[in-house]
Amino acid sequence: MSIAHLPSTVASDDNLLLRGATLIDGTGGAPITDAELEVRDGRVVYAGPARAAGADGADIVELGGRTVLPGFIDSHVHFGMSIEDQMADAARFGSERTLRTALNARKALMAGVTTARDLGGLDRGYRDAIAAGLVQGPRTHLAIAPLSPTGGHTDFTMPNGRSVQMHMPISPIIDTEDDVRRTVRTLIRSGADVIKVCTTGGVSSPSDTPDDIGVPEEHVRLIVAETAKRAGQPVAAHAQGAEGIKAAIRGGVRSVEHGYGIDDEGIELMLEHGTFLVPTLSSALRVPDPAAVPAYLYEKKVKWSAIARERVAAALQAGVKVALGTDSGVCPHGENLREPVHAVELGLSEMDAIVAGTKNAAELLRLDADLGTLEAGKLADFIVIDFDPLTDITPLAKPDNVKVVVQGGALVKDTDSWFGTDPVRPLLAQ
Repeated sequence: MSIAHLPSTVASDDNLLLRGATLIDGTGGAPITDAELEVRDGRVVYAGPARAAGADGADIVELGGRTVLPGFIDSHVHFGMSIEDQMADAARFGSERTLRTALNARKALMAGVTTARDLGGLDRGYRDAIAAGLVQGPRTHLAIAPLSPTGGHTDFTMPNGRSVQMHMPISPIIDTEDDVRRTVRTLIRSGADVIKVCTTGGVSSPSDTPDDIGVPEEHVRLIVAETAKRAGQPVAAHAQGAEGIKAAIRGGVRSVEHGYGIDDEGIELMLEHGTFLVPTLSSALRVPDPAAVPAYLYEKKVKWSAIARERVAAALQAGVKVALGTDSGVCPHGENLREPVHAVELGLSEMDAIVAGTKNAAELLRLDADLGTLEAGKLADFIVIDFDPLTDITPLAKPDNVKVVVQGGALVKDTDSWFGTDPVRPLLAQ
């Protein structure tokens, strides 16, 4: 799939050479010390060991003692949501919600996330505004509205019939085959890059549980067949309980989101089908303040956090293909690189956690021809830090420790002015 929805990059005469840093290129290969990274016209033209000749006419930035990594990809966000702020959000005007959404996207970019997949709540206007450089944020793929049946995970209706305030651009309820076809076609017409289905209930929804079956396997198959008629949009499944996870995999989804209660049979199915797991550990392992969320949510969160810690760790140990995603909006925005830290906590190596948040995530989004690794020909998305994440990855969790963010060759963050006087042109004034 060709790259889409890109923000503006640098002008054609820009040429940048980074020297002296350790390069972790995202492929999983050994880090390269005293490396060079050359960028021209917003793309990488060289990434590897220092060369004798360097690059003629390039702006040179010396980064001795620092580490360069690919920009991270958060495969599961909700920029327009804050689950611990629902009551206040219900009273806000739509214009304020829009501005807060833009701020959440910018927080992710400043944390080191240069690409993200929003799996419910945003229409294509947000994606297009970022691509046009009107606001700063990760280039974004959209699901627009996650699909579930009546009483399912995205039916935001309390048992008494009153609606919980969750803003969706398109009605997410599908109960019949006609509903499935019509809604999927509407989502694609509206610009969806991915179709999200909820094959189980959830922790945050008011009238179901993660063990409940949501969208059934036969409807998942129908959705996959509908997307095959268009651009082959991947299907992502919110799936937390064991049976719904297996229904999603058998139905042909590309990724299982959450996967908290996956059993051994589900793990074998993921390995057999090559299905990605996006474990959203930043959300799974975090139990919110009980005063900030409804009682039903808190009680489910305590139970399912413990289950996820055990079962997701088993899936990671078994070698399922992992792409990182935080579920920000359910957890705080702007702390996105806490996710690789949690992945290491549950059993991935530091290098595998980095690959899961870069190379693997790019493959999941079908952007791996342009993103995910620092190799010649790829877009120049990278971050610079002043520590070794292979020795201790925990500092990545704090956005202030990500000193430089470059997106498509454009400098969008330079905390300590390592890049001097504008060697690359920023998207917007900092």
